[in-house]
Amino acid sequence: MKFCSTCGAGVTLRIPDGDNRERYICDDCQTIHYQNPNIVAGCIAEWEGRILLCKRAIEPRYGLWTLPAGFMENGETTEQAALRETLEEAGAQVEIAGLFGIFSIPHISQVYLLYRGELCNGAYEPGPESLECRLFEEHEVPWEKLAFPVMHEVLQRYYKVRAQGFPLQHGAIFKHPARR
Repeated sequence: MKFCSTCGAGVTLRIPDGDNRERYICDDCQTIHYQNPNIVAGCIAEWEGRILLCKRAIEPRYGLWTLPAGFMENGETTEQAALRETLEEAGAQVEIAGLFGIFSIPHISQVYLLYRGELCNGAYEPGPESLECRLFEEHEVPWEKLAFPVMHEVLQRYYKVRAQGFPLQHGAIFKHPARR
């Protein structure tokens, strides 16, 4: 950040009074600009024991597979964001079955909330951000072609805890995508 979004003056990175972290502070109006993690919401959409994956038509990680997920928009709940992203990326409507897990990715300042959902009528089709969508059995998942480490972790946990009734999962992903 170089300029204040309130008045346009330059900003300086420093610790504000009463705080313990560096923040961008406007040199003129003294506005403190807090930067916080982005929330990513998505869905493990299920149909007859299979899960829906999308092949990305956009960067980053063009041509690799992922669960339908994306950044929350202002004014929506995490469930609404997961439903919207599933519709946008996979043309699929789902009925949310519950929260599957919360995963923090500190090195890129993101927090993922993944829900389990049942595909309505088993219908899906690629949206503008997807080259292809497909339902996968566990043994068919393209493990080496998953777009992001968090998706690898989520799917491994999904299959591991499926027989236990899907207890809530949580964790942190410290593996940088470039180090896959």
